[in-house]
Amino acid sequence: MKALILENIHPTAVEILEGRGYEVDVRTGALSEAELIESLPGVSLLGIRSNTTVTERVLDAVPDLEAIGCFCIGTNQVDLGAASVRGVGVFNAPYSNTRSVVELVIGEIIALARRLPEKTQRMHEGVWDKSAAGSHEIRGRTLGIVGYGNIGTQLSNVAEAIGMSVVFYDAADRPAHGNARRMKSLAELLAISDVVTLHVDGRPGNAGFFRAEEFAAMKPRSLFINASRGMVVDYDSLREHLLSGHIAGAAVDVFPIEPKVQGEPFESVLRGLDNVILTPHVGGSTQEAQAEIGWFVAGKLTGFALEGNTALSVNLPAVATQPLNGSHRLGYLHRNVPGVLAEFNALFGADTYNVIGQRLSTRDDLGYVVTDVSAPVSEDALAQLRGAEHCLWARTW
Repeated sequence: MKALILENIHPTAVEILEGRGYEVDVRTGALSEAELIESLPGVSLLGIRSNTTVTERVLDAVPDLEAIGCFCIGTNQVDLGAASVRGVGVFNAPYSNTRSVVELVIGEIIALARRLPEKTQRMHEGVWDKSAAGSHEIRGRTLGIVGYGNIGTQLSNVAEAIGMSVVFYDAADRPAHGNARRMKSLAELLAISDVVTLHVDGRPGNAGFFRAEEFAAMKPRSLFINASRGMVVDYDSLREHLLSGHIAGAAVDVFPIEPKVQGEPFESVLRGLDNVILTPHVGGSTQEAQAEIGWFVAGKLTGFALEGNTALSVNLPAVATQPLNGSHRLGYLHRNVPGVLAEFNALFGADTYNVIGQRLSTRDDLGYVVTDVSAPVSEDALAQLRGAEHCLWARTW
């Protein structure tokens, strides 16, 4: 059993994989499409972060690949549709770096409100400027959170705890935390917020979500933060509104095009502007978050590969399996069409097995059934299942 781990994933992941019997190949950087195709033969588990792209061509070239672990929140670097139709499980870490991102955003709000980027730069230049001009407390200010998911809700709680008023807007129907107030529209939020922070996901429909129109609708002299996805913001428009003074400051952690390796040149229209904090996509880059991500995603990969557990998979039907405890398990991933489960059970029941438990889940075009039995599944039964019209794979544990 082999695993390939890329992009400086925390050593915790390697420890878990090796502890479950995998031979682990660790690479520090990202790989191109051609490099992946060259490196993946014989590999069953792949671990990546945001700079490695897994295309349909890669998946076609590596039929042995069972699962991909995205050791981050986003999964748009993987062709999920292509992975699904090939039965390749994809897992991520939707919660593990939440606190780290929240703390970065809180720190940026304070730094921007106190104009710390400008102050520290002047000190490094040998200029002593003790003026309070443009420097404010954040207590009593209104924070507008766009996207009220895991990060948005925890940010809401922390911001309230340090004295900010919180409003939020989300296309989904999400409950308010604490004293936060839901806004009926993005425009309503922008009109009253002293700080606007984006926490939306990377789905294609969010590309160009925040443009010149949205910046113009923001409260004069407000602050802007993007720690979500680079492609959701028109940074040329942000630059214009910063130069005009309409936006008083900004902090940006994510960019439409980001360097693939350490030390590669970084370009942005926001470079060189006063009171702008630029960070290299480090929202979740704390030791605590990376260790948690390594533990979480590696556990999901091994749970899927060695036990058939698809809980929290981003593309396969979710079945949370129990420990085997001496029983035997059959997992059957199939196309979600009428009659497949009946055919499965008829074939399976033809042999004399004591069925201990069975769990079924469907998702879009796929169905997944896990059956625990008291004796090993026969090779004849496996062969018939694998030869069935709608079978993607049948595996035993």
